[in-house]
Amino acid sequence: MSTYGYGRSGRSGLARPREGRIIAGVCAGLARRFGTSVMAFRLLFIVLAILPPSSLLVYIVLWVVMPNES
Repeated sequence: MSTYGYGRSGRSGLARPREGRIIAGVCAGLARRFGTSVMAFRLLFIVLAILPPSSLLVYIVLWVVMPNES
């Protein structure tokens, strides 16, 4: 199953895609890397954001650390 045009064979390194982003592309990049649904990662981050604010910090760190696709 393909998500935003990425199949399992299309996953390589951890990078934020230029297409399919909502905020910074962190969830889309993680979903593509691990071959899972983008919506699953987005829901996970939303649930974690309701809990302690550490998930927001994790998202910001991933935003800074994950490179953009070339």
